[in-house]
Amino acid sequence: MFWGQNLVQLFLKGGFAMWPLLLCSLVGTAIVVERCLFFFKIRLDYVSFTKKLKQDLQQNREAQVLENCEKSLHPIAKITAVYLKYRNQDALRNDVIKREGSLALELVEARLRELATVTHIAPLLGLLGTVTGLVGAFHTIELMGGQVQPGDLAAGIWEALITTVYGLVIAIPCMAAYHGFEKAADSIARRMQFLVSELDEFFGKHSSSDFHAENVEETENQMKTIG
Repeated sequence: MFWGQNLVQLFLKGGFAMWPLLLCSLVGTAIVVERCLFFFKIRLDYVSFTKKLKQDLQQNREAQVLENCEKSLHPIAKITAVYLKYRNQDALRNDVIKREGSLALELVEARLRELATVTHIAPLLGLLGTVTGLVGAFHTIELMGGQVQPGDLAAGIWEALITTVYGLVIAIPCMAAYHGFEKAADSIARRMQFLVSELDEFFGKHSSSDFHAENVEETENQMKTIG
């Protein structure tokens, strides 16, 4: 019970703006639940994963590592599999890693844009309901020639306040969830980069093609100077 009203009564007092707010709440809840299940399903301890990965590689279990990584749903494991498949083809490996990494991050960031949309739209719909409620209240005052009782304005005031409350109640948890999922996605992206760098270091390679280019250019300049 809220202010002596149940949820259905409050919903009906909120006017037409409550229906799109209800839709926003359903969409936001569905996205949050789906993303929570997704991140729970792909959870991975990065430190333990890399430690075991290096141990297996040191023991020449590359085929087993590749098979296990291909079965995994986590983007870090997927990138590991790609790296091991193309580790002897530097140029091709980098291109494939970028492509597969982008595809993996698309899955990680899926529906976050829709969640952000709900976060921004819900307060605006609440504000719209507030404005229409106030318009209704002033319209009542006009019709009654200014001779009104507080009870005559109750419907418009209820609509004005309830829609704002509902809009914020929807937007606040959706915004918190959005930033949490965005942080998780950024963490996965960074760790994918860390993993490639660690594997480059493990196999005795440089982690960036730009680094190769800078070294080549520096060597050429030194040769020109010597010449």
